[in-house]
Amino acid sequence: MTGPGLPPVTEPMTAEAMLSRWPTGAQKVELFHGVLVFTGDFDERDLDSAQRTYPGRRPVLNADGGLEVHPAGPGAPTPLGG
Repeated sequence: MTGPGLPPVTEPMTAEAMLSRWPTGAQKVELFHGVLVFTGDFDERDLDSAQRTYPGRRPVLNADGGLEVHPAGPGAPTPLGG
């Protein structure tokens, strides 16, 4: 796992969490052939957030630690990056 987890809903957001968690921790965001590509160092916690943020879409982590949000479709998407 990378970076701290998000604080509980009863606690204020920390600067460290804001700079490391998706989407505010993204270093760059691009749209590549209909796929949103968030460059950063993300993990399964961020993937879970993206799945709840984009229902029906297919978020996936790539080998570079980035997060990609693919359009809706059958099966698991193939990551573009890494």
